[in-house]
Amino acid sequence: MEGSGHRIVAMFGIGTTELFIILGILVVLFGARRLPELGAGVGKAIRNFKAGISGKDEVDVTPKKDEVTEGKPRG
Repeated sequence: MEGSGHRIVAMFGIGTTELFIILGILVVLFGARRLPELGAGVGKAIRNFKAGISGKDEVDVTPKKDEVTEGKPRG
């Protein structure tokens, strides 16, 4: 039997070794202290992106047709 070991396939075809290399580069670039801040920022960005895609707005500030015509002077 060929290749009896288990192979883990990550997203986008990136393997475990590549993920460790990317993590190492991030630690070198940003430092270990800033990585949690970056992770939290990315998490918030993804959460906001998903909320924007779902179409559920928290506050609808679009004026209705009646409100727009009431404020205009008639002449």
